[in-house]
Amino acid sequence: MIRPMRPAVAAFDAIAPVFDQRFGTSGSVAAQRRAVREAFLLEFPKSGFILELGGGTGEDAEFLARAGYEVFLTDPSPTMVALAKAKLSPFGARAEIATGEELEDFAARHLSKGGRLFDGAFSNFAPLNCVVDLGPVARGLAQLLKPGASAILVLFGTFCPGEMLTEVLHNRPDQAMRRWKRGPIQARLAKHDFPIVYHRRPALMRAFAPWFVLEKRLGIGVTVPPSAAEPWISHQPRLLSAMEAIDRRLSRPLAFLGDHVLYQFLRTTER
Repeated sequence: MIRPMRPAVAAFDAIAPVFDQRFGTSGSVAAQRRAVREAFLLEFPKSGFILELGGGTGEDAEFLARAGYEVFLTDPSPTMVALAKAKLSPFGARAEIATGEELEDFAARHLSKGGRLFDGAFSNFAPLNCVVDLGPVARGLAQLLKPGASAILVLFGTFCPGEMLTEVLHNRPDQAMRRWKRGPIQARLAKHDFPIVYHRRPALMRAFAPWFVLEKRLGIGVTVPPSAAEPWISHQPRLLSAMEAIDRRLSRPLAFLGDHVLYQFLRTTER
């Protein structure tokens, strides 16, 4: 019997065919993606075996594959995975349906089939905010990563002045304070409602202990605005370029103000 999709999966599966067209051309998204990719290249070992969680259509996986990494993409959306496979097949990279909530099951399958441990893992642009309980994600990654490997997880920030201003200017004041709310709140995409959680740093550290320790936290989009500022900000290339340069200076000291926050965890020797 085929189980129904989780609400968040159904939403992203519905928008998958136009996902790249909708977000791939946004200047703000591209600027934030560049900052995250710099972290990948800095932290992941050259030609390493890298796992992606919530990889969507495979944009970041393709980037790493082109850079010489061996990539294994996972995503809960069948349509996203099908699109990712088309992008990744020329590089021999793999893509498979797997949810964050069931990452322990994925780990058991991977290892039982003789799969290798990964040299690193990442999740970009907040798919883990659609996972209410991150415990299974942490336990699954603990089984899949080598000791000393990095897990780079990019989640929504919990206090984003850029989004607050954008939502007020769009006459959506009810949305300006949504990141302050604790616990699951309702989001909407492609006419689908689903819960998301704005995970806070203490909760993340509790979920990932004792298998991981937090090494680094960077703000992604401290001054670069969120995608809600599109398409206006994409028509201001000089302003956006200046914001991107400022972000590089402020990403560490003002990480808590980012539209997204990059959490870099180190896999410990804890079994």
